[in-house]
Amino acid sequence: MRRVLRFGLATLAILSLLGLGGYIWLRSSPYWAGITLFSEASRVENFRAMDRVFPARDIARSGEVWAFGASAEPLPESYVYEGETRDLAAFLEATDTTGLLVVRAGAITHEDYRLGADETSPFTSWSVAKSVLSALIGIAVDEGHIESIDDPLESYLPALTGSGYAGVSFRDALTMSSGVAFDEDYNNPMSDVNRLFFGLAAGTPMEEVLAGLERVRDPGTYNDYISSDSIALGLALEAATGEPLETYLESRLWGPMGAEADAFWNTGRAGPVLPFCCLNAVLRDYARFGRLYLEGGARDGVRIVPAEWVAASTRPEAPHLEPGDNPASFWTFGYGYHWWVPEEPQDEFLAIGIWGQYIYVDAAREVVIVKTSADYDFDIRDHESVAVFRAIARAQETLLQ
Repeated sequence: MRRVLRFGLATLAILSLLGLGGYIWLRSSPYWAGITLFSEASRVENFRAMDRVFPARDIARSGEVWAFGASAEPLPESYVYEGETRDLAAFLEATDTTGLLVVRAGAITHEDYRLGADETSPFTSWSVAKSVLSALIGIAVDEGHIESIDDPLESYLPALTGSGYAGVSFRDALTMSSGVAFDEDYNNPMSDVNRLFFGLAAGTPMEEVLAGLERVRDPGTYNDYISSDSIALGLALEAATGEPLETYLESRLWGPMGAEADAFWNTGRAGPVLPFCCLNAVLRDYARFGRLYLEGGARDGVRIVPAEWVAASTRPEAPHLEPGDNPASFWTFGYGYHWWVPEEPQDEFLAIGIWGQYIYVDAAREVVIVKTSADYDFDIRDHESVAVFRAIARAQETLLQ
């Protein structure tokens, strides 16, 4: 009996040591960032320090800063959602807001930082970066690097030949209508998007991810939001221009736009930068990007993004992209070229990232709103967030008349 007990204790000790060793190995492995990225204890800090989570490439600011005016105005106390008047301050707290910036007619009217952030914090964009990617594609078309957005992606990126992306055009991918199967469910640890993050942390090339995907429907017929479409676009854009995305962004957009701070763009262990997410910048520079689109792609009359591209990007161009109850779309928001259009649009559009990242543009009222967050319930908040942004924009219009 004593021998059995000693054997059991020895076995337990060995297993404990193995478990400790495994934990220590995991903490120092490339998988740890993926495991803890969204944890309750880490995500607020992770979202403004992503260069400590994943590798990153720098994007330098240059030239004269595009200045904002200043005209401090209070936020409205309430907003209406689903027929109910709700408290705005409570919403901002419940959604773990880390930054909120409101710009009206080129002047900052409200700027607020929370949960340890400040005006120098490089907030991660998550999928807001997709709208930046769209701008770069529009610039590349204007420069002649891409002959037409109806060109198949594989004509610029032969690695896609034989994959689900064979025959998919830039237009199909820009409108999230590739017909490729990709599970974007962040709540499922075995979904394609979560396995993508683990693979990137381990060094899996993005081309390898795309090569394993299959087509499930004809391109250009159904709007289904999948990050693999943005990956395909980003890799094809790099091939078309012969430049890494970060240097193309730096020279064609970040410098000319008059950013006030350097930015950085995360990569996987194998590089290059992640076209579907993870640009990191200060709040005011996200607002400058929104302002650029508000002003038709120009800064003080100097064209940066083609005006026709801005217009086409921010409105649906086909029935399956229209907002509302749409049987040919996975959701009720409409879609342009990597920009969202809310239901019952009022000359407005927005960029959206998971965990509550937004750039909202109300062109009629000349309002840009940037909100960064670490909201666990982000997946059910987009409609309510639009209601909040509309209330703020309308209040700005009333206050500044």
